[in-house]
Amino acid sequence: QVQGVESGGGLVQSGGALRLSCEGSGRFSMLHDMGWYRQAPGKERELVADITSGGGTYVRATVKGRFPISRDNAKNKVSLQMTSLVPADTAVYYCNVNYWLAALYATWGQGTQVTVSS
Repeated sequence: QVQGVESGGGLVQSGGALRLSCEGSGRFSMLHDMGWYRQAPGKERELVADITSGGGTYVRATVKGRFPISRDNAKNKVSLQMTSLVPADTAVYYCNVNYWLAALYATWGQGTQVTVSS
């Protein structure tokens, strides 16, 4: 079973920074896209940023320039460096890992809370 093991998150004041990391662990042939979604209370889950195995990235417009995404293929790890945080960034952040094992599958991390106080 493949899992996305998350670390990071927490409480920070507006203007602060946090770093989220996620490691894909388990049995797979190779990892495909990896990324981060978030879900605020009463809202739908939304894509924040993702990165391909080749390093191509997508970053949501509302966080572009503040949340660079990076990846270490040797460690099966994806990271999200969140800077200039604002209260609107408060949400549960979920790692999304897409992987190949005879077919393409996706799995989610357990979620990590990010709270930005004003």
